[in-house]
Amino acid sequence: MKKYTITLAFVFSFIFTSCVQQEHQKEVTIAVDMNDMEAFESIGIRGNFLPSKWRETVPMTDEDKDGIYTITFQRKTAAYGIEFKFVKNGNEFELKDQDNRAIVFEYRPETIEYTGKFNNNKDIKINRK
Repeated sequence: MKKYTITLAFVFSFIFTSCVQQEHQKEVTIAVDMNDMEAFESIGIRGNFLPSKWRETVPMTDEDKDGIYTITFQRKTAAYGIEFKFVKNGNEFELKDQDNRAIVFEYRPETIEYTGKFNNNKDIKINRK
């Protein structure tokens, strides 16, 4: 019985330790082109990858005043990808009754630049390095 218990413990430890995915460094810059939008007070983002997990809007900035707002985050993760939506004026979600935006990660370190337009899920550009 003791030999059976030791063997079973070894098998379980092997299974659970060998199934852990390796984490990879991700640097993701997300940009939204707001040039075609009428007046708005603020633009931000909510998503499953942010510390607030969809509960709060994280502000995006337009440092060079070109109408394109950005946010960059870096994280070491084993996640398959992220989901998010742009948010206008703190609580006005884009793409009502439509799927969230998504970026699927590759299983390696990567730098990703995602550019879209508010409330438009067709004109998307994704650059990977």
